[in-house]
Amino acid sequence: MFRILLIEDDQTLFQEVKERLTQWSYEVYGIGDFSQVLQEYTAIQPDLVLIDIQLPKFDGFHWCRMIRAHSNVPIIFLSSRDHPTDMVMSMQLGADDYVQKPFHFEVLVAKIQAILRRVYNYSSDPAAAFKTWCGAAVDYEKNTVTNETGAVELTRNESLILKQLIEHKNKVVSREELIRSLWEDERFVSDNTLTVNLNRLRKKLEEIGLGQQIETKVGLGYMAVEEDAL
Repeated sequence: MFRILLIEDDQTLFQEVKERLTQWSYEVYGIGDFSQVLQEYTAIQPDLVLIDIQLPKFDGFHWCRMIRAHSNVPIIFLSSRDHPTDMVMSMQLGADDYVQKPFHFEVLVAKIQAILRRVYNYSSDPAAAFKTWCGAAVDYEKNTVTNETGAVELTRNESLILKQLIEHKNKVVSREELIRSLWEDERFVSDNTLTVNLNRLRKKLEEIGLGQQIETKVGLGYMAVEEDAL
């Protein structure tokens, strides 16, 4: 049974979401002390985190940053704030998705199910969990890319995007293909989410000299280049 940590100070909404998710056989935990979110997260060790932006003491962005410093656990923001800056910020901090309140519960469940499937099942084939690309070791299980220059740690979304591009290296992968393969249903995805994750992936790869190996093909999509294979 998957454990979900719901970091939400609105008790009415918390109880409603908890009750609905429990019906789907998820174990749902809340926060007792909003100044000790990281400590409570560590004690619970959830499989997924749902977090509001506006919280007592520190906002959701702060706690997302703190959790990301210790874990790649999937994180979904739930917020009534609809400014694009909030969505971009959540993606830059490593969140996996952003759901605006009020939301249809079926949409939230679909997002949770899709994320849990891809995070905990996509690397079930050990041989597929490790690849070599442009002289770098890409570990999809540990979400790392390592070469002689150094190593970078990716979020789940970044790792999955890179996996899809490498599997089709030297071929263009359209934005629509990436969205379908990662999020499974385009209706539940913000196109901006893909852009933010791709930009962040490329920026991390630049740290080890591989940023230019992800090319943008204007109007077509993206391509992972491996010159030796050309």
